[in-house]
Amino acid sequence: MRLKILQAGEPVLRESARLLTPQEIVSDDIQRLIRDMRETMHDAPGVGLAAPQVGQPLQLAVIDDREEYFKDVSAAQLAERERRAVPFHVIINPRITLGDDQARFFEGCLSLEGFSAIVSRARKVRVDYVNERAEPQSLEASGWYARILQHEIDHMRGALYIDRMETRTFTSIENWKRFCKDKPIAEKQ
Repeated sequence: MRLKILQAGEPVLRESARLLTPQEIVSDDIQRLIRDMRETMHDAPGVGLAAPQVGQPLQLAVIDDREEYFKDVSAAQLAERERRAVPFHVIINPRITLGDDQARFFEGCLSLEGFSAIVSRARKVRVDYVNERAEPQSLEASGWYARILQHEIDHMRGALYIDRMETRTFTSIENWKRFCKDKPIAEKQ
């Protein structure tokens, strides 16, 4: 079932989400939520969706950066962003460790529909979490995948990308396409 994606201003987007117990994770309700979030993310389309974005203050997110999403992105831009396909997976109760190197790129959000801004984020991260079977996992990510993870984990902490953005770069998606899309990020102030 497709869920409603809440927009900025909804109180749940500014709350700290709660941890899930192993029993909750494997419950029918949470398994259904995961399926519905996956469908909602794909329909949007988006590369990640956190439970608070659909009104659930839970530390849970789904991620899937499909190759089809960047078919119109140049090879140079994919290389600059270190972007490659990421298969679908679920992160629950994540703990993130940020690397020292930073990368600046335009970022958008399904909960701030129609806007984008440059956000500086760690280029590399390590995330310890549990999956949808309540099994402990860890991963290391870099580039665009690291950005997705940080963005979704921010949602679980009640933060939006606008809290981290370079305010002078905030723009509508329409104007981003007109003025920024095909330019190197180094040219943006």
